[in-house]
Amino acid sequence: MAAATTTTITSSTTSTSTKPRRRRFREITITTSTESPPPSDSLYSPSPTRSLPSPMPSSPYPSNFTKFNSALTAGLLNPMSPPPNPTRSSPTLFEMMSTEPEPRSTPPRQTGFGLDRAGLMEQRVGELLANRSPGSRFNDPGSGDVKLTLSNKDGFSVGLSVHREILCGNSKFFAGKLGSGSVSGTTSFKVEIVECEDVEVYVETLKLMYCRDLRRKLMREDVPKVLSILKVSAAIGFDAGVLSCLEYLEAAPWAEDDEEKVSSLLSELHLEGIGASEVLKRVSLDVTSAIEENIHENEQVLLKLLHVVLEGKDEKARREMKGLVSKMLRENANQNDLRKESLYSACDGCLNQLRQSFLRAAGPDLQDVGQIARQADNLNWILDILIERQIAEDFLKAWASQSEMAKAHSKIPPVHRFEISRVTSRLFVAIGKGQLLASKDMRCLLLQTWLVPFYDDFGWMRRASKGLDRHLIEDGLSNTILTLPLTWQQEILLAWFDRFLNSGEDCPNLQRGFEVWWRRAFWKRNGHQPDHPGVRIPNPSSQIS
Repeated sequence: MAAATTTTITSSTTSTSTKPRRRRFREITITTSTESPPPSDSLYSPSPTRSLPSPMPSSPYPSNFTKFNSALTAGLLNPMSPPPNPTRSSPTLFEMMSTEPEPRSTPPRQTGFGLDRAGLMEQRVGELLANRSPGSRFNDPGSGDVKLTLSNKDGFSVGLSVHREILCGNSKFFAGKLGSGSVSGTTSFKVEIVECEDVEVYVETLKLMYCRDLRRKLMREDVPKVLSILKVSAAIGFDAGVLSCLEYLEAAPWAEDDEEKVSSLLSELHLEGIGASEVLKRVSLDVTSAIEENIHENEQVLLKLLHVVLEGKDEKARREMKGLVSKMLRENANQNDLRKESLYSACDGCLNQLRQSFLRAAGPDLQDVGQIARQADNLNWILDILIERQIAEDFLKAWASQSEMAKAHSKIPPVHRFEISRVTSRLFVAIGKGQLLASKDMRCLLLQTWLVPFYDDFGWMRRASKGLDRHLIEDGLSNTILTLPLTWQQEILLAWFDRFLNSGEDCPNLQRGFEVWWRRAFWKRNGHQPDHPGVRIPNPSSQIS
């Protein structure tokens, strides 16, 4: 803010004769450097006198009305006047109105609605200078001994009457320029600070030097304005202003857009020794602690959040928090916050609870039947996280091995059991889209264990599950079947063909997969090939030779 300075001091001493005493002046010119480059074009001018075009037309009445009024004045419309002379050469009112050209639409003029940037800055600075507390000596021409002029690169400038004692007592910068020693009461200073980055903020910072309670004064400002004041205060060595700004930032709430600005400015100013570290604790961890300890603490916090969501009582709140936690985990690019073992520990807990509830519900009294949907929903949520992190292979193996649950599936009413088929359908979609790469044996075991229960629940899933994408599930199942050997495809798709003809809408439509299998099996078996445009590719080795 005040890196490059040029100081010129001119002093004169008055004599003790009878002549009137004149005050001595010292002239100081201070050039402040800014980090931001100057704008490409000038937006301000020293004399903000602007002429605006008048938005009103030159005549208050339209031309038709003017001619009508002239005709009335001439007696053409007066019934008592004699009839006009037939040889009269002047046109009648009807002729004048019929021959009147259509008014041309003129584009609206730029009348300068509102004030430009220079005018707004002038207005705000004027309000700052006019809004002075009773008894304040800020900008008091009668008592000020320093004539301070602030200007920016665009030519805007403002003059202030301030006091050397207050400037030197609060600012290390002004104390070094104006001197901290005693000066005769008849000495005045003229100081000009040019190339200020923001004249308005500079005026506000100087005004704070005259306040007794800086913290109370800053309470009226927002975070961006306090950051600007902090930057000027640090540049001129206004320690009281710096501390007050840091106290404000530590206590005041921030908007999400302000966090990066606060961290960037505090890192730029290097104010760790006077309280900046306390402000940064809000958005960053203690850098002195080990990285491994921070990662472990983060993992423990996330695991606690997972278990709290899984065990929550209010279903609506659980759905909302599941979406929030999933979003936070998805936004973490490095994905080092949760280890695979930690996620599978939560997953295994959900799977064990679902198995126990499902097997107890298969009894004659349907015990714990209400827990099936809850635990299946929890398991489906954990499965989404595993698939997004590409670590769901072990879950597929565990789910495909639940033969005991599959055997008990038919003993539970569909209204209570269909939720577990959503887990199966999610695996079908992941395999069909290439999000889950499992071995051939695991894919086959999944279909052997859960395909028939999935068929039985598909009608209930379609009717009871809100937002269910039927076509996505059907495509996923078709692609999963088509990843198997051709003989297994035939067995599965022929069984589906018979079931679909007897169930209709309650059975998934695998027609696309059936057609692909048909072309693979019968066209190649009979020596037929699909009609694809042929492309002749020469042998690279023949071209080389």
